[in-house]
This record gives sequence, C-alpha cells and structure tokens, in this order.
Amino acid sequence: MYSSLPSQNPKSETSIQLYYFSLFLKMHCQTTGSWGSYMPTSRTNVGDPLERIERLASENAVVIFSISSCCMCHAIKRLFCGMGVNPTVYELDEDPRGKDMEKALIRLLGTSPPVPVVFIGGKLVGAMDRVMASHINGTLVPLLKQAGALWL
Repeated sequence: MYSSLPSQNPKSETSIQLYYFSLFLKMHCQTTGSWGSYMPTSRTNVGDPLERIERLASENAVVIFSISSCCMCHAIKRLFCGMGVNPTVYELDEDPRGKDMEKALIRLLGTSPPVPVVFIGGKLVGAMDRVMASHINGTLVPLLKQAGALWL
C-alpha cells in the first residue's frame, strides 16, 4: 500500500496525511506561485555566503530562506501568503551552494536549524520563533507595511 511513498515507512495515518499535504503544498506552489517568487540563488559565482545572503535579502521586501522539505518553512510561507504578502523564497536545498548559505545562516542566527529565516525590508527578522512572536505581539504587520510588502 505504501510502495509509492518515499523510502521512509509511514507509521501512522498522520504521517501519511503530512506527506500528502507537503506534496500538495509543493505542487500548489509550483503551479500557482501563490507563495511568492521562487528565485534561483545561483546568479553569481563569487562572494562570501553571508554577503550573498545580505545581497539577496535586500533585493525584495520579504525574503525567506527555506528548504523545500521543511514543514516549518511551509508554515512560514503559508503565514505570509495568508496575510496577502508575496515573499521571495530561496530554496537552499535546490542551490548548489545552499549548504554554504545554511552554514552562514547558522553563524548569523547562532542556532540550528537555520531555516526558515525571514528578512523584511532587508533586515533580519529571524527564524520561525521570532516571526511568530512578532505576529502575535502585533509588530509584524507594521514591519511589512514599512517595507512595502503590505498596503492595507
């Protein structure tokens, strides 16, 4: 029954549902682009990974560094999508130098795992915990408005 699933053997109905939900999200993203712009991160071949992160983060109002299979990354993309924000998403696992960028994000944040990481208006907001705290305490929307990512 589970032969079409990845090599991991699902042990519960919940894990099967999560697997199919992640497939749905990935296909939805690729076909509708509703989570924002998915940008290839291999435009330049030189530079320190941290400098590259700073440059990419400053090019758009909201930038998310993500890994395509990360459930927290999916959750943060859904948060912004639900707010009407169109983030630019860099999937590090699809970039040949993504591992170097992950290491740079670990150094920048001082924590692991390094994703999702959100920049708004070129400024580091942080990982999932910081973004959610900002959302709950009411400071996320003003940041988004100030960066020009939200107009209402």
